[in-house]
Amino acid sequence: MKRWQMSEIGREHLALVDVERPQPARGEILVKVAAVSLNYRDKLVIETGLGLELVFPFTPASDLAGTVIAVGEGVERFQPGDRVISTFTPGWIEGKPNGDARTMPYRSLGGAYPGVLAEYVAFPQDWFVLSPASLDAAQASTLPCAGLTAWFALVERGKLQVGQTVLIEGTGGVALFGLQIAKAQGAEVIVISGSADKLERAKVLGADHLIDRNAGDWVEAVWRLTDDRGADHILELVGGPHLEKALQAVAVHGHISVIGVLEGFDISCSAGPLLLKSPTVQGISVGHRRALEDFARAIDRSDIRPEIEARYTFTDLHDALDHLDRGPFGKIVIDVATNWTDVD
Repeated sequence: MKRWQMSEIGREHLALVDVERPQPARGEILVKVAAVSLNYRDKLVIETGLGLELVFPFTPASDLAGTVIAVGEGVERFQPGDRVISTFTPGWIEGKPNGDARTMPYRSLGGAYPGVLAEYVAFPQDWFVLSPASLDAAQASTLPCAGLTAWFALVERGKLQVGQTVLIEGTGGVALFGLQIAKAQGAEVIVISGSADKLERAKVLGADHLIDRNAGDWVEAVWRLTDDRGADHILELVGGPHLEKALQAVAVHGHISVIGVLEGFDISCSAGPLLLKSPTVQGISVGHRRALEDFARAIDRSDIRPEIEARYTFTDLHDALDHLDRGPFGKIVIDVATNWTDVD
């Protein structure tokens, strides 16, 4: 089979190689990969390593959709023919993730564990869930990281209620999932972007209010749209000092989900609105397997369809990474196989 792998950190060391097809050990399933969606994190891991202890040769990426073609001894959760998607954090089934105050929980596919940019993978059965029946392989591959992050922030942890206001920063993968999830939950959605074209596309997906961040103070615009109440939920996807603006825009006792680090890992803010508004500021690191299963079932009950800006062939990974650099509207997907049933 073919697999993308790196001999050391850096895109110049990323190559498509021929390796032996894996076989499922006890408790594992062999999955024929149909599609892999890319996250900005994947680009950072490839180019910088993100400070992770990568094991070389290293295969990047975490999010796949595929078909089970064989199972190892003792497998009970799946059978050949099942359509599955990966879980971002292997072993995090429910509740708190593994880790403690000293050793933070961050052991994911395409990081501490091998990635999924391969024609086949053999992983433990607990690292997968059944795919929503209503999605094709490319759409399903976008759920494990971007989709679950938005769901975990708004529904699992945020307890989003009908009629609340959700503020979405940007139009990337997590942002557009947040938009669609919020609308499916009966919320009012405000989207901020610096691109007029992307704002119009967000409107087509159901955004109630659009704010061009280049046209003035977007916090003031949020206040006006909400009659000074502020946003009940904010997906903070920028990071760095931008948290200050989220605190200005959030409602009293509202929720801010800190997800993105585009402006840096060192966040900063004034103590005043943090103390006086007393919002819940929650860090979101994707989510657990049970929440992904909940999300998959919710998709089959809704009209949520992941927004994919472009699909690339398996051999065109470098072009896909270049596209990721340009800031896509939604997700970038690598088609590894022709479709779900392209198995041998």
